[in-house]
Order: sequence, then structure tokens, then C-alpha cells
Amino acid sequence: MSAVLYDVPGPRAKARNRIINVVVVLALLAAVAWVLYRLNQTGQFESRRWAQFQYTAIQNELLDGLLNTLRAAALAAVLALLFGAVFAAARISDHAILRVPATFVVELFRAIPLLILMFFFYYGSLQFKLGLSPFWAVVLGLTLYNGSVLAEIFRAGIAAVPKGQREAAYATGLRKNQVVRLILLPQAISAMLPAIVSQLVVLLKDTALGFIITYNELLYVAKQMGGRLEFGFPYIPTYFVVAVVYIGLCSLLSLLARYLEGRSRRRSKITGAPPPIDTPIETGDAVR
Repeated sequence: MSAVLYDVPGPRAKARNRIINVVVVLALLAAVAWVLYRLNQTGQFESRRWAQFQYTAIQNELLDGLLNTLRAAALAAVLALLFGAVFAAARISDHAILRVPATFVVELFRAIPLLILMFFFYYGSLQFKLGLSPFWAVVLGLTLYNGSVLAEIFRAGIAAVPKGQREAAYATGLRKNQVVRLILLPQAISAMLPAIVSQLVVLLKDTALGFIITYNELLYVAKQMGGRLEFGFPYIPTYFVVAVVYIGLCSLLSLLARYLEGRSRRRSKITGAPPPIDTPIETGDAVR
């Protein structure tokens, strides 16, 4: 198959590719070395700027910010999954009165930037005195945006099941809700899981936008810690620590997504199940 997609490189091409790879790696190492040099020249590695992390109060402050981040991400993930399931079911409905509004809602909230949604709930609540806290502004914004994306993932997963499966189910006399529940969903779940977990990784990272509306999450805590004069305004060291935490959390979810993807691919080779869906498909007929 690889020979069909492109010409197999010969000895000279392989040697040229190796040289290019070495040059790129050296260039990247040089760029990293230059950045580290500049950071050292500006005193970012001085012990004074890193001293705050040895205090228990500072560690507890970071832990509180992390817990707030996880709390918002967990609640938003549950609500987004419910939102996506409901609107995906409406999108594949035979009734236009359900399908058309659901399609409009999903496409609308997928098109609106997440930060604008958070602004809408936060500042709208302040203006009309609705009493929404920054926590709920973050959660509702994450729910609407990611729920709309998940709705498309669910619809795409069901649409990816081979057409013969639903036709055979209808031939046995099953109703549509039975076909979707008993035939299509069990096969589509394995295809949807990697894409769902990948979207939850995006949701986790997007909680960092909450610092703009003063939600006391991890990045907001880091901004406050970096502005302390007694430690020489350690913004960069603090952001380094927070970046490591985010990388660790997202890496765990990414590993889970890759594990689920590999498992579903192995299953598809054995059972003929549809392959995993990495991104929502924009085309394709709804399930009939």
C-alpha cells in the first residue's frame, strides 16, 4: 500500500532524508539551547525565583487550583456527554421538528469561540444579576462548546456503521430505536471512544481560559504566584511548573485515547467493526 501512495525512496533518497533529519534535530537543539541561555541570562533559574515552591502554603495553593481545574473539567465533561448524546439522537431523528433545531444548535455552538461563551455567561450574569459564579460560567461554556462537538462525534460514529447492518436489522422487523440501541450503538461505541477521549483532553486544557473571568483554577493561581515581588516576579518558573502539571494530565488522557484506539483497531480486524473516528465527519446521511 505504501508503494501505491508514494515512490519508495532509494539509497540516495534515504541518505538525503537522514541528513535532513540530522539538520532538523540539530536546529531544534540549537533553538532550545538558545532559549535556555536567554532564560539563564535574565536570571530565571536563580534559586530566589524557585524558592516559593518549597513552602507548604504555596504547594497547597497550587493543589487547590488543580482541584478547581479538575472539578470544572469533570462536571463539564459529564454535562457535555449528556448534551452530545441528546442532540446526536435528535440529529438522526426522522422528524424534522427535532432534527432541524438540533442541527442548528450544534452548528451554532461549534462555531462560537469558547471564550465568548464564557464571557456571555459571566458578564451576562453580572449585567442581569443572574447570580452565576465564575465556576458555572466556565462549566456552561465548556458544556455547550464541547457538547456540540461530541454530538457530531456521536452522529459520525453511528453513521460509520456499515449500511448493511441497519438494513439487516430492519429486515428482521426491529423498530428504529431498537436498531440504534441494539445494533448500531454497540458497534459505534468502539469507534467513538478514542475521539471522545481526545475531545475530553481538549476540554481539560480549555479550563485554563477560566482565569480570564477570575475563576480560581490552576492558571489563575499561577498568575497570582508569579506576581510576587518577594520572589522576584517568578512568572516563568511558575508557568514552567504549571505547564508540567497540564502536560502530565493531558498525557494520561492521551495515553488512554491511544490505548482505546489500538484496542478498537485490533477489534475491527477480528470482528469487522468500523475503524475509530479521529474527527467528526461533516458529510453522510443520517441514520434512517
